[in-house]
Amino acid sequence: MSSGSVVAVDLGATSGRVIVGRFDRGALAMETAGRFPNAPVRTPSGLQWDLLALYRGARDGLREAFLGADELASIGVDSWAVDYALLRGDRLLGAPFHYRDERTAEGVEAVHAVVPFAELYARSGLQLLPFTTLYQLACERRDGMLDLAEQMLLVPDLFGWMLTGERVAERTNASTTGLLDVRTREWDLELAGRIGVPDRILPRLVDPGERIGSLLPHVEDELGGSAPVVAVGSHDTASAVVAVPMRADRAAYISCGTWGLVGVETERPVLADAAREANFTNEGGVDGRTRFLHNVMGLWLLSEAIRHWEREPGAERIDLQRLLAEAARVDGPVGVFDANDPMFLPPGDMPGRIASWLAEHDEPVPATRAEVARSIVESLAEAFALAVRQASELSGVAVETIHIVGGGSLNALLCQLTADRSGLPVAAGPVEATAIGNLLVQARTAGLVVGDLDSLRARLARDLDITRYTPRR
Repeated sequence: MSSGSVVAVDLGATSGRVIVGRFDRGALAMETAGRFPNAPVRTPSGLQWDLLALYRGARDGLREAFLGADELASIGVDSWAVDYALLRGDRLLGAPFHYRDERTAEGVEAVHAVVPFAELYARSGLQLLPFTTLYQLACERRDGMLDLAEQMLLVPDLFGWMLTGERVAERTNASTTGLLDVRTREWDLELAGRIGVPDRILPRLVDPGERIGSLLPHVEDELGGSAPVVAVGSHDTASAVVAVPMRADRAAYISCGTWGLVGVETERPVLADAAREANFTNEGGVDGRTRFLHNVMGLWLLSEAIRHWEREPGAERIDLQRLLAEAARVDGPVGVFDANDPMFLPPGDMPGRIASWLAEHDEPVPATRAEVARSIVESLAEAFALAVRQASELSGVAVETIHIVGGGSLNALLCQLTADRSGLPVAAGPVEATAIGNLLVQARTAGLVVGDLDSLRARLARDLDITRYTPRR
């Protein structure tokens, strides 16, 4: 092991960061070189990502990173899954669509008319989510866009192309498209052909740790430095799971932010009918591991409720910590709703939808904002506890501890209620798990750290401050 620095571009559903990781004999220190918002834009085409604003934010952060470091060993990019851009030559065919855009329902119908979901699950191992890439591509085919496109690049790979000119697909993110064979981890070209996705748009696959390419000359000039771009677990959850300080054979993880990704890590996919019926998914992990998990709606429920309240006439900005403190003091009956109900997926009046669901199911309807917040957190904790139990039963992993990483690890009420409802201890942290996992994969490629995932996690468990919650019932 030696000393050196790498830089992570971490793109989340609501914001992006550029984080410099400095390694000194294996010890990691992190510094933020840039933060920028990520807000979708509604156009006549639908709900789309503001790609150029995101790239500008990443570029500015990388410039700061080069200014602050003597030398950077590499750059790695991660982002949310499933979304992509289509290219013809070096031209983008429009901004990427947001996975919450309403068009995806038609894509599900079109694909399932050709390939039943049970067969899709046997081939890709993915749970039914209406925004999975292959459903979105069915919409592109209907609109004639696949006749024009020469390449499809998932969001982190799109940023890699902007930086290097190289076109690849990193496997952990490719595993979320529905077009990757869950057993071979190669593109399922027969399936793609059946649903009308041309082979030519599927890029060359690479694994975390592989070198993608050097910065383009004009990018070097803009950033004021040079460093190779290295593939990481480019699906942000894949990077986050790298940094869970767990014993994989004894623990479940919850990567909690906009979504709550709840599951276990396995050596091979779980493809039993019971896993399909429980809507669990098998996504690629770093070092060939499988992330066997279930998507829960996550803190989107709370953030969208807050956005709704702040849009009301005369509304003031809501202090999240104060709201959660008030929610913790609610001592009356609290309605618990199904956090996985698709009605909560689109943007809009989240408090109103929650009230409607609870009323229809004869559950107590919240009367105050604090009660709404408490209902959300209780419902998330119940959904998390259920998903952990199912993940353990379906995979055979004997879960003794639940690790919560990401922004949700700072939500003490959520962590305690998850411990209460699961009956298992919860270990909360690190908050910056995605960035840490991104940095660790790069650092291992550069020789700044050594070891397999288990040894890297064991070191994190020693070095990180972890908050622990014990079940109260």
